[in-house]
Amino acid sequence: MWTAMLGLTALPHVGGICGAFITRRETKTWYVSLNKPSWRPPNSAFGVVWTALYTGMGYGSYLVYKELGGFTEDAMVPLGLYGLQLALNWAWTPIFFGAHKIKLALIELVVLTGTVAATMVSWYPVNRTATLLLTPYLAWLCLATSLNYCIWRDNPDTKED
Repeated sequence: MWTAMLGLTALPHVGGICGAFITRRETKTWYVSLNKPSWRPPNSAFGVVWTALYTGMGYGSYLVYKELGGFTEDAMVPLGLYGLQLALNWAWTPIFFGAHKIKLALIELVVLTGTVAATMVSWYPVNRTATLLLTPYLAWLCLATSLNYCIWRDNPDTKED
């Protein structure tokens, strides 16, 4: 079970590391040129926050996996929703930072946030600790959605048709 715990806990970091390469390049060029709200967290906070959030969600997925006996029929919905939200999470960075599609990234983020909420609902009867581990993630996504919206609103030159 140690390998499952380590693998599932580490899995979210894979997309995070890949996204960090895109983000790092774009924060020094394109992102710096955007109008951003004064309340946004400093750039240095994002890596720390995402490391903690990815670790929590990954460990939570392990708790659900363990409770349901692995990738069983009972695990299809809770782990399927988790996989979907993870894919949506990983997709946001290439959309926002890579393609500079601020509005599309905002729409994607709203769908991601709803998928995380649905994941939490599906996890609650299985493992409440796992559900609680997603709570800071959901809160951060609400902040990220607000930030994405303000950037879209305050940068009319970058609005897509």
